[in-house]
Amino acid sequence: MMRMADAAVLLGRCLLAILFLGGAVQKIVDPDAAMTLLTDRDLPAVLIWPALLLNALAGLMLVAGWAVRPVAALLALYCGLTSVFHLIPDDPWQMSIFVKNWAIAGGCLVLAAHGPGRYVLSGLKNGATP
Repeated sequence: MMRMADAAVLLGRCLLAILFLGGAVQKIVDPDAAMTLLTDRDLPAVLIWPALLLNALAGLMLVAGWAVRPVAALLALYCGLTSVFHLIPDDPWQMSIFVKNWAIAGGCLVLAAHGPGRYVLSGLKNGATP
Protein backbone atom coordinates (compact mmCIF):
# COMPACT_ATOMS: atom_id res chain seq x y z
CA MET A 1 0.00 0.00 0.00
CA MET A 2 2.88 2.39 0.78
CA ARG A 3 4.23 2.09 -2.75
CA MET A 4 0.87 3.19 -4.15
CA ALA A 5 0.93 6.26 -1.87
CA ASP A 6 4.47 7.11 -2.99
CA ALA A 7 3.47 6.71 -6.64
CA ALA A 8 0.46 8.96 -6.04
CA VAL A 9 2.69 11.64 -4.49
CA LEU A 10 5.05 11.43 -7.47
CA LEU A 11 2.15 11.71 -9.91
CA GLY A 12 0.69 14.61 -7.93
CA ARG A 13 4.03 16.43 -7.94
CA CYS A 14 4.32 15.95 -11.69
CA LEU A 15 0.77 17.13 -12.37
CA LEU A 16 1.34 20.27 -10.32
CA ALA A 17 4.68 20.77 -12.06
CA ILE A 18 3.03 20.59 -15.49
CA LEU A 19 0.80 23.50 -14.51
CA PHE A 20 3.72 25.70 -13.46
CA LEU A 21 5.98 24.65 -16.33
CA GLY A 22 3.13 25.39 -18.73
CA GLY A 23 2.79 28.82 -17.13
CA ALA A 24 6.48 29.45 -17.78
CA VAL A 25 6.08 28.43 -21.42
CA GLN A 26 3.05 30.71 -21.80
CA LYS A 27 5.05 33.63 -20.44
CA ILE A 28 7.87 32.93 -22.91
CA VAL A 29 5.60 32.43 -25.93
CA ASP A 30 3.20 35.31 -25.24
CA PRO A 31 4.58 37.63 -22.57
CA ASP A 32 2.19 40.43 -23.56
CA ALA A 33 -0.83 38.64 -22.08
CA ALA A 34 0.73 38.35 -18.62
CA MET A 35 2.24 41.83 -18.87
CA THR A 36 -1.21 43.25 -19.57
CA LEU A 37 -2.60 41.53 -16.46
CA LEU A 38 0.14 43.21 -14.45
CA THR A 39 -0.13 46.68 -15.96
CA ASP A 40 -3.93 46.63 -15.73
CA ARG A 41 -3.42 46.49 -11.95
CA ASP A 42 -0.76 49.20 -11.95
CA LEU A 43 2.07 46.73 -11.43
CA PRO A 44 5.30 46.83 -13.43
CA ALA A 45 5.30 44.58 -16.49
CA VAL A 46 8.82 43.37 -15.66
CA LEU A 47 7.35 41.26 -12.84
CA ILE A 48 6.63 38.69 -15.55
CA TRP A 49 10.29 37.64 -15.58
CA PRO A 50 10.61 36.66 -11.90
CA ALA A 51 7.22 34.93 -12.22
CA LEU A 52 8.49 33.01 -15.25
CA LEU A 53 11.64 32.03 -13.37
CA LEU A 54 9.62 30.91 -10.34
CA ASN A 55 7.24 28.88 -12.51
CA ALA A 56 10.08 27.16 -14.38
CA LEU A 57 12.40 26.44 -11.44
CA ALA A 58 9.63 25.40 -9.07
CA GLY A 59 8.11 23.10 -11.70
CA LEU A 60 11.45 21.40 -12.31
CA MET A 61 12.09 21.09 -8.57
CA LEU A 62 8.69 19.46 -8.03
CA VAL A 63 9.43 16.89 -10.74
CA ALA A 64 12.88 16.18 -9.28
CA GLY A 65 11.59 16.10 -5.72
CA TRP A 66 14.14 18.68 -4.55
CA ALA A 67 13.28 21.04 -1.67
CA VAL A 68 9.63 20.15 -2.18
CA ARG A 69 8.38 21.44 1.17
CA PRO A 70 9.62 25.04 0.80
CA VAL A 71 8.93 25.10 -2.95
CA ALA A 72 5.36 23.90 -2.46
CA ALA A 73 4.79 26.44 0.32
CA LEU A 74 6.10 29.21 -1.95
CA LEU A 75 3.86 28.02 -4.79
CA ALA A 76 0.84 28.06 -2.46
CA LEU A 77 1.60 31.68 -1.65
CA TYR A 78 2.14 32.46 -5.34
CA CYS A 79 -1.23 30.91 -6.24
CA GLY A 80 -2.96 32.92 -3.54
CA LEU A 81 -1.36 36.16 -4.68
CA THR A 82 -1.97 35.58 -8.38
CA SER A 83 -5.60 34.62 -7.77
CA VAL A 84 -6.32 38.33 -7.36
CA PHE A 85 -5.82 38.77 -11.13
CA HIS A 86 -8.84 36.53 -11.67
CA LEU A 87 -11.14 38.03 -9.04
CA ILE A 88 -13.69 39.38 -11.49
CA PRO A 89 -17.10 38.48 -10.01
CA ASP A 90 -19.00 39.40 -13.20
CA ASP A 91 -16.98 36.92 -15.27
CA PRO A 92 -17.78 33.26 -14.46
CA TRP A 93 -14.72 32.04 -16.39
CA GLN A 94 -12.35 34.24 -14.38
CA MET A 95 -14.06 33.25 -11.12
CA SER A 96 -13.51 29.60 -12.04
CA ILE A 97 -9.80 30.32 -12.47
CA PHE A 98 -9.83 32.25 -9.16
CA VAL A 99 -11.24 29.21 -7.34
CA LYS A 100 -8.85 26.84 -9.15
CA ASN A 101 -5.89 28.93 -7.97
CA TRP A 102 -7.01 28.41 -4.38
CA ALA A 103 -7.52 24.69 -4.98
CA ILE A 104 -3.99 24.43 -6.42
CA ALA A 105 -2.71 26.38 -3.39
CA GLY A 106 -4.42 23.76 -1.20
CA GLY A 107 -2.70 20.93 -3.07
CA CYS A 108 0.62 22.71 -2.69
CA LEU A 109 0.03 23.11 1.06
CA VAL A 110 -0.65 19.36 1.39
CA LEU A 111 2.58 18.68 -0.50
CA ALA A 112 4.44 21.17 1.72
CA ALA A 113 3.12 19.38 4.81
CA HIS A 114 3.87 15.82 3.66
CA GLY A 115 6.98 16.25 1.51
CA PRO A 116 8.00 14.66 -1.78
CA GLY A 117 7.48 11.03 -0.87
CA ARG A 118 9.95 8.28 -1.61
CA TYR A 119 10.59 8.92 -5.30
CA VAL A 120 13.06 11.75 -5.90
CA LEU A 121 15.98 12.25 -8.28
CA SER A 122 19.57 11.77 -7.09
CA GLY A 123 18.56 10.83 -3.58
CA LEU A 124 18.22 14.50 -2.60
CA LYS A 125 15.26 13.92 -0.33
CA ASN A 126 15.16 17.37 1.29
CA GLY A 127 12.04 17.06 3.40
CA ALA A 128 11.19 13.56 2.17
CA THR A 129 9.43 11.05 4.32
CA PRO A 130 10.38 7.39 3.96
